[in-house]
Amino acid sequence: MSSAKPIVDRTYGPIIGFTRFGFKALRLRLDIAGSEHIPATGGAVLAGNHTGYMDFTFIGAAAREQGRLVRFLCKKEVFDNPIGGPIMRSMHHVSVDRNAGTASFAQSLRLLKSGELIGIFPEGTVSRSFEPIDFQSGATALAAAAGVPVLPIAIWGSQRVWTKARKPAFPTHPTPILLSVGEPMFFERREDHDAATQRVKEQIQSLLTDLQNRYPDQPRNAEDRWWVPARLGGTAPTPQAAEELERQRRAAKQARNVEN
Repeated sequence: MSSAKPIVDRTYGPIIGFTRFGFKALRLRLDIAGSEHIPATGGAVLAGNHTGYMDFTFIGAAAREQGRLVRFLCKKEVFDNPIGGPIMRSMHHVSVDRNAGTASFAQSLRLLKSGELIGIFPEGTVSRSFEPIDFQSGATALAAAAGVPVLPIAIWGSQRVWTKARKPAFPTHPTPILLSVGEPMFFERREDHDAATQRVKEQIQSLLTDLQNRYPDQPRNAEDRWWVPARLGGTAPTPQAAEELERQRRAAKQARNVEN
């Protein structure tokens, strides 16, 4: 049994209240399925696809149906922000430095072993194609090391609210957001993490396909097809085009860092 001190959350509750107000203001219709798979107690890794910047709020809403809070892994730049940083630390989220990931892994492992839920987006970034891109193996490695399950999660519709390369939307009509939590997946320490990660990706893809098939909205006109993947007849970038856009973005960011 872990001897870690319980986490005291003084800001999480008020921020949840603000988030709920935001859902109403944005006219979001959140439809959650499978939240019963989230354990009422004990550690677990919640691994979801990533199409929009509000995805973590929707996963958090699913966990709250079981009375749980989630500690998300977020990039270091968010914690460096003078406003966002203190908020993130007060909620006990985990800062991830992509050039030195050992510390975030160790912190996440401690949280899992003390019975916390860890939220991860294995893609590591928002997918411009709105299709799952390459998954990193951190989720399965953490789960195996802590002896806890991975819960695969699919989200669909969040890209319509706020996503990469687009300004936040303030829709004049209700926007459906569908979320599905799959059954727990367990992994052994000795298991090949790349193979395990591929299994998680396949399960999330299966959940996502189901959400896409039953999504109640369709684009209202030709311009509104931007949020639909090219595979489904939309005008979102193909996975190959999205990968090239990301390569160009990273190269431009690196060039700016060198100049500074």
